[in-house]
Amino acid sequence: MKDLVIIGGGPGGYVAAIRAAQLQMDVTLIEKDALGGACLNRGCIPTKAYHYNAKILHELEKAKDLGIAIQNVQFDMKQAKDRKDAIVNNLADGIKKLLGQNRVEVISGTAEIIDHHQVKVGESLIDARNILIATGSKPAGLPIAGADLPGVLNSNEILELTDVPQSLAIVGGGVIGLEFASIFNRFGSKVTVIESEPRLLNLLDVEISKRMLVYLKKAGIIVHTDTAVQQIYAADNRLTLTARGRKEMCEIEAEVILLATGRQPVTDCMIRTGIELTRRGFIKTDQNFQTNIPGIYAIGDVIGGQMLAHVASEEGIAAVEHMAGINTLVPYHAVPSCIFTFPEIATVGMSEEEAKEQGIDYKTGKFQFAANGKAMTMAETDGLVKVITDQNETIIGMHIIGPNASDLILEGTMAVSNRMTAKELIGTIHPHPTLGEALAEAIRDIRGEAVHLAPKCR
Repeated sequence: MKDLVIIGGGPGGYVAAIRAAQLQMDVTLIEKDALGGACLNRGCIPTKAYHYNAKILHELEKAKDLGIAIQNVQFDMKQAKDRKDAIVNNLADGIKKLLGQNRVEVISGTAEIIDHHQVKVGESLIDARNILIATGSKPAGLPIAGADLPGVLNSNEILELTDVPQSLAIVGGGVIGLEFASIFNRFGSKVTVIESEPRLLNLLDVEISKRMLVYLKKAGIIVHTDTAVQQIYAADNRLTLTARGRKEMCEIEAEVILLATGRQPVTDCMIRTGIELTRRGFIKTDQNFQTNIPGIYAIGDVIGGQMLAHVASEEGIAAVEHMAGINTLVPYHAVPSCIFTFPEIATVGMSEEEAKEQGIDYKTGKFQFAANGKAMTMAETDGLVKVITDQNETIIGMHIIGPNASDLILEGTMAVSNRMTAKELIGTIHPHPTLGEALAEAIRDIRGEAVHLAPKCR
C-alpha cells in the first residue's frame, strides 16, 4: 500500500509529492496531461514568456527617447511561440527529473477514485493510506450563441497562435484578460476589452484598478465596462460580438475573440466518491485540506479560494505535513498576487475597501514612481506604491502598480505576513538608487514623513 497517491502534477501536486517524499512517504503521482499543470504549460510561464517579448518590443519603441536609433524592428510570432514552448519543455523536464530524484513514482493516465483508499488508473488499482486531489482548473466557458465558432478562443488556445491577429476582442477584464490585452497590444493587435462588471479587476484596491484603466487607454486599448456580451456571429470572414452596455447595444468586430471569463474546477476523478462540493462546484475542505471523506485531501484551484500557483504549492506542503503529524497553516492573510500587465500590478493583504468593510481604523501612505530616481532612469515612471496600516501602524496591506511590481511585492509580503509595523520598516535602510525606495517613502508617508514628497497639510 502506498502512503500517498496524488492526482494532478501541477504546482500543487508535484510540490506536495516532493515534500511527501522528503517526509519519507512512498508516493505515486498520477498526471493525465503534462507535468507542471496549467500554470507551466498553459498559464503562468507561457504568458510571462510572451510578456517579456512584449516588454522588449516596447523598449525598442522608446529607444529613440534614450538616444538609441533602431530601424525596421520586426516581430515573429512563430519564433516567439517556439521560444515559449522551449521554456515550457525545459521546465517540465526539470520537474520530471526532480520527481525521479525524490523517488516519486509518476504514472501517466486518467485517475478515478474508487473509495477513500483506492485509485484506479486504466486497468490498475492502487491502494493508498491517503489520497490528495490536486486536479486544478480549466477555462470556464461562456453560455452564449457563437462561443464555439472558429476564431473564438480560450486562454489555452490563444497561446498556440503563430500569427498576431490584426484585431483582438477580449471578453473579461480580470487578470487573464488584461494580461493578454497588454501582451497583444504591444504585439501590434488592435485590442478591445469587454467587462460585465462596473470596473476592471474588481477584486483589487479601487485606486489601483482605476489607475490601470488609465494606463490601458493610454496604450490604445479600448475598454467597455458594465457591458454584457450577448452573442457572437461570423460574417465576411470576420467575427462580430454584440454586447449590451448601460445605455445601448454595441457591436465589436475582431479577427480573434478571447473568452477570458474565469476558470472552473476539474473534478472528474471523484464523481463516485460522495465528496462534498460548494455551490460553485469546488471541493469543500477543512483547515487541514481534508474533505468530508477520511483519507482524502484536496488542494489548489480545485478547492477555490485564491487560485494561484504559489497558493497551491503552499497548500500541498501543508496537506502532506498534516498527514505526517506536522501542524502547518497557510498564511492566507499574506498571499501576494501579481498581474503582468504594463505596468505590472502586485498586491498583498487588505485593500482600502476591505479595511473599511471590516471597520478598521486605518491609515494609508503613498508614493509615486514619478518621484523615484531609479524609475526615472528606466523611463518607467507610471504608477505608485500604496501602503495600508491599522491604527497601531501594523502593515495590513501593500499595493503596487509600476515597474517591477512583481519583484517589489516580496517586501510587502514579509511585512504583512509577520505583522510588522511601519516603524520597523522605516528603520530598514533601502539602497539608493532603487525602486525599493518608493516602498520606504510610501511607508514614511503614513506618518507624513516622506522625504521626497511635499509636506502634508497639518
